[in-house]
Amino acid sequence: MKRVTIQDIADELGISRNTVSKAINNADGLADATREKILEKAIEMGYKQFSYIKAHSGLYPRPEALCRGEIALLYGGIISPAHFATLMLDKLKRDLPRWGYDLNAYRVERENLLCRTLPPTFDPGQVSAIICVEMFDRAYDEMICGLGLPVLFVDGPNKRDGIGLPADQLYMDNTTAITRFVNDMLLRGRRRIGFIGDFEHCQSFFERYTAFRYAMLMANAPVEERFCIKSIERERLEEALESLEDLPDVFICANDFVAEDAIYALRKLGKSVPEDVLFCGFDDSPNSRIMTPTLTTVHIHTQVMAVTAMHLLLSRIEEPGLDFRITHTETELIYRDSTRV
Repeated sequence: MKRVTIQDIADELGISRNTVSKAINNADGLADATREKILEKAIEMGYKQFSYIKAHSGLYPRPEALCRGEIALLYGGIISPAHFATLMLDKLKRDLPRWGYDLNAYRVERENLLCRTLPPTFDPGQVSAIICVEMFDRAYDEMICGLGLPVLFVDGPNKRDGIGLPADQLYMDNTTAITRFVNDMLLRGRRRIGFIGDFEHCQSFFERYTAFRYAMLMANAPVEERFCIKSIERERLEEALESLEDLPDVFICANDFVAEDAIYALRKLGKSVPEDVLFCGFDDSPNSRIMTPTLTTVHIHTQVMAVTAMHLLLSRIEEPGLDFRITHTETELIYRDSTRV
């Protein structure tokens, strides 16, 4: 069977290849209606990132046969417009009604975490499934898994002890781009590489950190522990950077927000990026494209994550006895000015 390409989709719709690429990669500059039309055609034609939706469409009843229900979004912290999950959740909110479900959000407060209580307006009896975002308290997450409802975690608590959750889990690929970046830097003679970010904060941070260390190990490049800064609080990060007698060649940061804070702290110390140290973030946040210097980072395909999340949720509702699934979606390394590329 011939592999479907972006050009095939463009030819089918009579539009440019660049327009199709923007829709699939969630780039700016497209009307929602155009983006939706392109993504629907990509699914219909079996484009690689959406082929499983077409292949497994028989799992889902026809939309008109579904009773309208609720999928509950439980989230901790603050999901700002710059958070990678915002666009993913926007797409879920638009698309789930086609299958008879509304997405309703419930904020999990600190008191809920401490007392192991549900948000006051959350009624498990009215919910068909739960999607959890920014939910990194393992004990609370285990309580959610015990409600007897289908649960999907988008990211989750770190699994450094090898213990996971009895639920479906969705992540972006946190390993491939970091591994490539480390090897690219080593080939450029940048062997002193550090990492900034709390690898215990969540599983994605943990995977990015272990990818960095494993890439260094496989290249027989030593890791200088003083260049691995665990704190992500701005004040403590400034103190940690100020205490360094010298800087590494490169800092990899757990995400773009950490990178922004670190670059700001270095400026206060009279240091410049990329002149004194190169930087790489993760998420491809809107700020990463407009900050000075623009930030080398890893792009998350949020539209693909949304489609994958919908597939995991709907198939779990339809077939509760399925084995639990851990899914990683593709990411892409993007070089910008913070690494002189």
